[in-house]
Amino acid sequence: MDDLQKTKEELLAEVLVLRKALEKSHADLDQFVYVASHDLKAPLRGISNLSQWLEEDLGPQLGAEPRRQLELLRGRVQRMESMIDGLLDYSRAGRVRHKPERVEVSRLVHEVMEQLPAWASARLELGPGMPALTTERMALQQVFRNLLSNALRHARREELVVRVEAGDAQDFHHFRVADNGPGIAPQYHEKIWGLFQTLVARDKVEGSGMGLCVVKRLVESRGGRVWVESAEGAGATFHFTWPKPQERLT
Repeated sequence: MDDLQKTKEELLAEVLVLRKALEKSHADLDQFVYVASHDLKAPLRGISNLSQWLEEDLGPQLGAEPRRQLELLRGRVQRMESMIDGLLDYSRAGRVRHKPERVEVSRLVHEVMEQLPAWASARLELGPGMPALTTERMALQQVFRNLLSNALRHARREELVVRVEAGDAQDFHHFRVADNGPGIAPQYHEKIWGLFQTLVARDKVEGSGMGLCVVKRLVESRGGRVWVESAEGAGATFHFTWPKPQERLT
């Protein structure tokens, strides 16, 4: 009995040591990511500023083609900054936890939509029975932001309609974000969730290729899952499940 108790205490002590080591590792990783992103962004800002100053100094002497090239250069800088931000989001998505709070999903979706640059050109529809739940607001907000932003970015039509619906999946809420955009061919349904994956050339549709990857990591780290239903030319419906402790319907 004494040996069993000793073994139990030794295992508990070992778990505590491993936990502290893991916490330190996470803290070190956060610090590394922050410093790396700062060091990477600093020269990018310098490049952007120099191109702007060059354009201003040359003024009328700068021809149309050189001016276009400078604008293209600044666009590439913005893309790199977006990719760095995407990597930051991805590195934190599976590790950082926020204090749960009461969230009304219908209000959250409206707030997210209004923050997106092209929201005025789209019509947002909400299905009935949108839940209110106690959860991590920041994480759920980022999932909806990335999915709605993805729909707006790839709309390629004047009258874009985005519909958000909620359903029940036992211990989870089942959310659907559907659009009437160009759709996604079946062979790309898995590829789109990868790092830096885009189906349209970045010269045509600007994006980091990180949005859906971050969605997948956020959802799966909370025990849910993500998938898409779509066909080319027929819009897309993105699905994800989210845990539902202490929920009530509004």
